[in-house]
Amino acid sequence: MSRTSHPGPGRRSLLQAALTVPAVGAAGTVLGTQSAQAATGQPSTAGSGTHRFDTESPRFALAVLPDTQYLFDADSADPEPLKETFHYLVAQRQEANIAFMTHLGDVTEHGSEEEIDLAADTFRTIHGKVPYSVLAGNHDINSGTDDQRGDTAYLRAFGPQRFTSMPTFGGASPDGYNSYHVLRAAGREWLVLALDWRASEKGLAWAQGVLDTHPTLPVILTTHDIAWAEDNGQAHLSDNGQLLWDRIIRGNDQIFMALGGHYWPPGRTVLTNDAGHDVHVHITNYQDRYYGGAGRVRLYSFDLVRQVVDVETFSPWFLARDPEKRTPLEAETIELTGPVDRFSLDIDFADRFRAFAPVVPPAPRPASRVMPRGTVAYWRFDSSGLAGAGTAGTAVAAGTVARDLSGHGNDLRVQLLHDSPSKALTWSGDHHTEQPAHASLRFDGGKSPDRGAILTTSAQAPLNSLTFTSGFTIETFIKLPEPFEGDHAWMGILSWEGRNGDAGKTTGWSTEEPTCSLNVTPERFLQFVLYPHVQDADPTSWSHALPVGRWTHIAVVNNGHRTVMYVDGSKIARNPTRSATGIATLGKPFVIGGTQFAEQFDQGFYGWIGDTRIVNRALAPKDFMAPSA
Repeated sequence: MSRTSHPGPGRRSLLQAALTVPAVGAAGTVLGTQSAQAATGQPSTAGSGTHRFDTESPRFALAVLPDTQYLFDADSADPEPLKETFHYLVAQRQEANIAFMTHLGDVTEHGSEEEIDLAADTFRTIHGKVPYSVLAGNHDINSGTDDQRGDTAYLRAFGPQRFTSMPTFGGASPDGYNSYHVLRAAGREWLVLALDWRASEKGLAWAQGVLDTHPTLPVILTTHDIAWAEDNGQAHLSDNGQLLWDRIIRGNDQIFMALGGHYWPPGRTVLTNDAGHDVHVHITNYQDRYYGGAGRVRLYSFDLVRQVVDVETFSPWFLARDPEKRTPLEAETIELTGPVDRFSLDIDFADRFRAFAPVVPPAPRPASRVMPRGTVAYWRFDSSGLAGAGTAGTAVAAGTVARDLSGHGNDLRVQLLHDSPSKALTWSGDHHTEQPAHASLRFDGGKSPDRGAILTTSAQAPLNSLTFTSGFTIETFIKLPEPFEGDHAWMGILSWEGRNGDAGKTTGWSTEEPTCSLNVTPERFLQFVLYPHVQDADPTSWSHALPVGRWTHIAVVNNGHRTVMYVDGSKIARNPTRSATGIATLGKPFVIGGTQFAEQFDQGFYGWIGDTRIVNRALAPKDFMAPSA
């Protein structure tokens, strides 16, 4: 599509980028994407040969390829840039976890049989290695026709017969110009709906039928002409885009993203559908750039953990060149970094898809399924572990017992600190989504005056004297309130009672500290302090500042030599390298909800604490109660 065919905005100048930085940015961002292992075990894969795709990873990429028409333009055609793009997507499929590629139309300049055949041959580079969709643009067919146009060179090359062998292919309209694919990524199914340059009434009815047949799938709609943009990148629906909006998009809440090419400059906007939800509308087209766009591709990297889609635009053809031999135009356009070419979309996927595909939370897991070999204590605060659990806000009285479900006799008993009221500890149904039990305890500890509640083992509990010289894993779930108000400095999550000085330790910060404790600092950093059974030392792990109003899984793992803290399955930076063998326990009670200093409990914990488990060996992150992806 020539930009001058639209009477709207003027031509946008080329983005000017640094000579060498874009190559680093493109390679670093794309190549650095890691395919995470599925939380439920080994990842399932899809693909061909060594080009594997992890269908269960919460992170995947959608490759979007806009107008390539100037690369297939009569006797000036040059398919090499597009071949390099395809080589790149195939080579990086596993590393970037590329689920699918979609072409936005105008594959060729004139739609001649020669151009179409050359393009079709070029697409064999990716065929069978990465699934893809293609749709007709106005340059691929007679632009004055709609999808009822009948036989064309385009249809013979890129009609339904080309896609039937793809596992993602769902079907095509009877005319053959509209199609859809269903792909599995991030543990769920997604639908890509590829509509012709001009969908007829029959085409629109077919598209609605596809949506009606797949009512729970989130949908990305692709077409050639949906929006144009001002020079500042602000996009507006075109006439055809308005038709698609009114007839298909606005009334189908499943469609959360609509992508088109045709016009330049690129742009984007967010529209509100009839359900009151966002629909992201984007224009991607670089045919006006150097070398007809040079096979430039856009990667939409979905991250369902961070709840974002990171978007980047680059040319693999330029990226593959020797940096010392790149021409100035190649170097400055390797990656485009303007606000319409490189950006992030914040999408709460569960909330956005809730109306048509509500997330079914995982069911509670019985205690027997979360006690691996070596479990010496496991406490949970639902009815299986805590008497009287069940009514949110109910006070948990002093003397209430939380049973050790491991069967090792390390039961906990509730104790109120100082003159704390009974509501210093209450039962809650709030919990981390991956927590085995769907329950927690709400601690209302604080200072001025010191108040709170703790749960302690009895004086005879076996846990009091275990030294863990072969290693250990301590896990718990916590949530800090939002807003985080009041004085809650250095509050304890769990610890063993007893002063490290009584264990003969002299090199630590203070001989009055307990021999092992997990605490929260005034800045909401986690602090895990350990006085080893063997060494005279106090190796301490420090986390980043914890978020408020959100559940966090914490795991501290010692392999008999070194201690490593994980937060939400990720290893933190400030783990000590000093040797630490075992815990210098003194036969004194284990405590949840506070830390004793100089044999005195000041304030108790402020927030929620959920399932807590101690294992007498080092566990791998995949074996945590909230398995690491």
